[in-house]
Amino acid sequence: MQATKKCPACGYWSSWQQLTTDRCERCGQLLDPQRLRSEQERERLAQEPVSPIMLIEIKPDDKPLMRFIKYLIRGGQLAFGALMAFVLWLVTILAG
Repeated sequence: MQATKKCPACGYWSSWQQLTTDRCERCGQLLDPQRLRSEQERERLAQEPVSPIMLIEIKPDDKPLMRFIKYLIRGGQLAFGALMAFVLWLVTILAG
């Protein structure tokens, strides 16, 4: 049994391998353009560095006291994130 998909551009049913690069046999348009855009957006987000808001950046050229302070702040950020995750888990468990 072969999978087919209706082309969003011309309405012709084309064979479909369920790949994002599959094209219509009649007009050559992509059979699933939304999925291709979604995958490209997902790849772009994966390539972006972590936001500096998430964790404070510790640069190797910082002075020792500044690095120590930044490590303390980062530890506080991680502890806060862990606490929030626990509270969300607890509320979810209590809600049933």
